[in-house]
Amino acid sequence: MLPTTILIDDTPRCVVRPTDTKDLNRFLRNAKALLLAERPEGKITHRTANEAENGRWRDGLALHTAWGGAEEDFFGLPLPG
Repeated sequence: MLPTTILIDDTPRCVVRPTDTKDLNRFLRNAKALLLAERPEGKITHRTANEAENGRWRDGLALHTAWGGAEEDFFGLPLPG
């Protein structure tokens, strides 16, 4: 899958690249408490990452691989809010 932005009440929270829809749904289910920590009644949605968010994901991946990590081990990173 392409990098995907997770939004809380239409505000970008993080950008991730799941391997498939099942992986994305698992992440959303398992990270729900963390994602909604500041807004317990918030609504979680997702969309394809825009150019700036995609760039942040690529930068995070570059740091991860420079440290010796493998691309398939890099899932995503938070977005400044």
